[in-house]
Amino acid sequence: MKKRKFRVVVIGGGTGLSTVLRGLKESEYFDLTAIVTVADDGGSSGLLRKDYDIPPPGDVRNVIAALSEVEPLVEKMFQYRFSQSETLAGHSLGNLMLTALTDITGDFSYAIAEMSKVFNVRGKVLPASNEKVTLYAELEDNSFVVGESNFPFVDSKIRHVYMEPQHAQTLPETVRAISRADVILVGPGSLYTSIIPNLLVPEIRDAVVKASGHKIYISNLMTQKGETVGMTASDHVEALYKHVGEPFLDRILLNDVELPPVIRAVYKEESAEPIKFDIEKLRALDLAIDQSHVATFKNGTVRHKGYNVRCWLEDFLRIHGSKRKRVLKTL
Repeated sequence: MKKRKFRVVVIGGGTGLSTVLRGLKESEYFDLTAIVTVADDGGSSGLLRKDYDIPPPGDVRNVIAALSEVEPLVEKMFQYRFSQSETLAGHSLGNLMLTALTDITGDFSYAIAEMSKVFNVRGKVLPASNEKVTLYAELEDNSFVVGESNFPFVDSKIRHVYMEPQHAQTLPETVRAISRADVILVGPGSLYTSIIPNLLVPEIRDAVVKASGHKIYISNLMTQKGETVGMTASDHVEALYKHVGEPFLDRILLNDVELPPVIRAVYKEESAEPIKFDIEKLRALDLAIDQSHVATFKNGTVRHKGYNVRCWLEDFLRIHGSKRKRVLKTL
């Protein structure tokens, strides 16, 4: 008898999303859908977005690579970034492939679906919107920032972010995946530029609020210059609630491993520090709190360890099952 799988939707972007997905895809118990931000406007993605009037391909490319099941050399080729050519410098082959397929078909989401077939992606990759959007921020000093790529350079705290067009549409398939999900994982990723932009899409926001599955925020490990300096875990959650318009999370996953001094020193030079887990304030937000060893350290950086997140989620579902009354017999 074929095992029934839990439907897991992961919402985010950037390195955090790809890292977690690499771990989750190895579970035989998960049917994965990744909803990926399209707010990026810097680097190769920004140039292609401008030249071809398409959503930026970079975050989508990384997610396709993370969920692919192809030979390592093929994935390495897909992620290859040109450096010796003045014309192609900075562009990755994957970005160019997605752009070419979008230009040929006239449909970004269709290009993603076809590229997913080529790279034998385990799960589905869906853009938060199938159209080009621009991210804005209003800062506490009453100034404004235009474009995601300019956020790292701000000195004042972010008051709120918004997107143009404000009524950007998502795919019916995206709404359906959220509505049917047994688990919705939000993050990890840059709060204002990788996570919240997804939730600014009205149909995604409404679908997440109405969804009956478990809604879990995977807390970031470090603060980020230009976005979250000085913010605690509860500050992150409150920012999510502010932009969605109401509380919507059930649970938060925190790392429980102390960061080595050498890692702290590296990040301090970048005006970043470990996020403070203010447990009592999180409880006051009516959140269930899980703490687990979900971080790994390498080459002076700290990242979520996809394998550990996968093990935690499998254990969580073994204990709590699905709110949608779908139970695995053998998990």
